[in-house]
Amino acid sequence: MSKRGLFYLSCLLLLCCGINSSAQDSVLAFRSLDSVKKMADDTLKVNTFMAQSKNFYRYFDRKNQENPFLLEAITLSSRIKYNKGLADAYNEMGTSKRNKSQYILATEYHEKALAAAEDSRNDRLIAVSLNNIGVDYRRRDMLEKAFDYHFRALKLAEKINDVRNITIATNSIGNINLSDGKYEDAIREFTRSLRLEQESDNELGVAINLGNLGYAYEYLGKLDLAIDYYERSLAVNQRLGNSTGMSICYTCLGTAYQKKKNYPLAMDYLQKALEVNDRVDDKVHVAESYLSIGRLLNEQGKYEDARHHIRQALELGHQWGFKSVLMEGYKAMADNYKREGDYAQSLDNTNLSLQYKDSILEERSSTEFAQMKAMHEVYRKDNQIKELQRAQDLNQLRIRRNLALAIALAGFLFMLIVGGFFYIRHRNLQANRQTLQLELRSLRSQMNPHFIFNSLSSIHRYIWSNNQEEASDYLTKFSKLMRMILDNSQHTFIPLNKELDSLRLYLDLEALRCNNIFDYHIAVGENINEEEVLIPPMIIQPYVENAIWHGLVHREAKGRLEISVSLKGKVLEVVVTDNGIGRKMAMEIKEKKDRMHNSMGMKVTEGRIALIRKINNTKDANVEILDLRDNGGQATGTQVRIVLPAEFLF
Repeated sequence: MSKRGLFYLSCLLLLCCGINSSAQDSVLAFRSLDSVKKMADDTLKVNTFMAQSKNFYRYFDRKNQENPFLLEAITLSSRIKYNKGLADAYNEMGTSKRNKSQYILATEYHEKALAAAEDSRNDRLIAVSLNNIGVDYRRRDMLEKAFDYHFRALKLAEKINDVRNITIATNSIGNINLSDGKYEDAIREFTRSLRLEQESDNELGVAINLGNLGYAYEYLGKLDLAIDYYERSLAVNQRLGNSTGMSICYTCLGTAYQKKKNYPLAMDYLQKALEVNDRVDDKVHVAESYLSIGRLLNEQGKYEDARHHIRQALELGHQWGFKSVLMEGYKAMADNYKREGDYAQSLDNTNLSLQYKDSILEERSSTEFAQMKAMHEVYRKDNQIKELQRAQDLNQLRIRRNLALAIALAGFLFMLIVGGFFYIRHRNLQANRQTLQLELRSLRSQMNPHFIFNSLSSIHRYIWSNNQEEASDYLTKFSKLMRMILDNSQHTFIPLNKELDSLRLYLDLEALRCNNIFDYHIAVGENINEEEVLIPPMIIQPYVENAIWHGLVHREAKGRLEISVSLKGKVLEVVVTDNGIGRKMAMEIKEKKDRMHNSMGMKVTEGRIALIRKINNTKDANVEILDLRDNGGQATGTQVRIVLPAEFLF
């Protein structure tokens, strides 16, 4: 028998002997790790590390430790440039992080897996990595990015007829459409995924897709059809003995019958879900069952019984630290007291619900920060590996260089003399260009704190004058805008559609804060492909902000803001037109209010446009401001014309 066979046989015997304690698991794991390290074949060693990582992943998860088999596989694969092994290891590492809800780290590892898979030119591994990244983004509610990765995975999987990845991508696209409210599209994707799972005899996949179809039809209001799919999913889960799946199906059936006002049957299914949850390890399902029953009793007017069940959900929430259950539980309790007419108790419970909602948001932020720190550590370790590899490559390069030095010396000196002149000339040109680029980047970075300061001031005023629920929703929209701004500001140019998306969100927030005192319209020329035409980020926003706060807010009647984008040859033109009070009157108001204030956003943007003009060595980069007047010479608004050299993605 070979050494490899003896090694696997010894591991199998140890596992069959029932060595279950933590200490014995630890001995077994690290003995296995040492045994694999002694193997001679590096590729075989990587593959064995991967196999052993799956055998011991539960042990290291319980210890909350990094899986050393995966770390060894990554290190060795990097050293020997075994891209397939590197892709497999990074995919496993990313999935492990995702299972712990560390989605930022999961995305980082899966993107590394994708890069390694592309280097290995392994289409199946590329499809796996694309699907993994798509799931990561879907868990982070970044649906547009999730769809893009799953769609790429689907096209590649169809090309190589990889049924497993076709099914995963199709189901995920269905879930994205479901989250985005595109229920008919979701039904189409789930139906295709269901057919593939049935052809593959994957009963768990069949149960999941039947349940997903039930969700889609319930959202469309087709309750009878939804109930039929829930019952079919329940039957498959019962056949599999899948308690978690059964619990979900019973809860869905209870909710559907509640919507049909069939309260006895709804209660029957919710009680069944509660009974099944006794066999489910995750107590959050038990808490959610009590909560669902409480909501149903609320709707029936049985307020005392409802409070009894909601309190049981809250007790489990406090016992196990289920903050989402606590948030929803106190919200249901507030609804209970409101229905009964006890508004003081309702308000108290509403405040408790909001406290847990804020706590969840704060915890999410701190978790993401911890993941960013962990990601920095990953980069540091990767750089150490790369430095070691670079040192080895440099040693080999020195040996080859010394052997060839005598032969190449004469030719090298000749090329040095001839090419030196051109190199120095080129370097000087590049240095001038880089200096301008750095100035542009510096000015662009000033836009973020300026914009954030103005937005936070707006939010402060909004919170001061509105109730907590509306303020919380406003903050949610603001955080989405901030994420877009921070993503876009990392690039010198971004696609036009991203700039317009952030601009629309900004205008919606300003219109909301100003009690809709103005309307706006954005028109894009028919000859413009918004995804291919590029524009500097946040180049339009300062002029839009200026139009709102110095023109439109001072009107007695409702204002109008028009934004048009056109492409004329190689020149991109953006025109911002408002029917405000005009610059002259705005200046008079400004002088009365604050003589010392200067518009930082306008100055920085003008500086950015001036640098763009220098970098591109063109006159097609400027801003023109025109005062609009009627036939009688009265001010009717202001028009800003921004002209930029056109940039294209392809």
